[in-house]
Amino acid sequence: MKTTYQRNFLVFIVLGIITLLACTQNNQSTTAPTQAKVMRYGSITGLKPDKIEAYKKLHAAVWPGVLKQIKACNIKNYSIYLKEIDGKPYLFSYFEYEGNDFTADMKKMAADTTTQRWWKETAPLQIPLPDAAAKKETWSQMEEVFHQD
Repeated sequence: MKTTYQRNFLVFIVLGIITLLACTQNNQSTTAPTQAKVMRYGSITGLKPDKIEAYKKLHAAVWPGVLKQIKACNIKNYSIYLKEIDGKPYLFSYFEYEGNDFTADMKKMAADTTTQRWWKETAPLQIPLPDAAAKKETWSQMEEVFHQD
């Protein structure tokens, strides 16, 4: 009786392994390629009070080449918000990055001549916070503390 039990147990184990391998193989053949993880970025910078209207006007008609470059660099769902705090205007930006190499895409964007011209228009209107200014940047990165899809 013990050998029949052992034999049935082995058959059960072998069938389980075969089933597991078959399921794994089927999943691998039908699974879509892995997509890049969506990374969310929030940033903040100051805005010169006398330049609020100029900044709004620029962003009411963003240059097509800038918009094209943003998409080419895998940035989606890009928004900029304006908020006054203690009488000073601040800009908050949010975007989602869906590429595989953020650093390379940001270098690609920085190398784009249309984007460089755009930044020459917008940068003088902004007031970097101290941490960004120390790195010769305009926008300070923010830490995400909560997100829900």
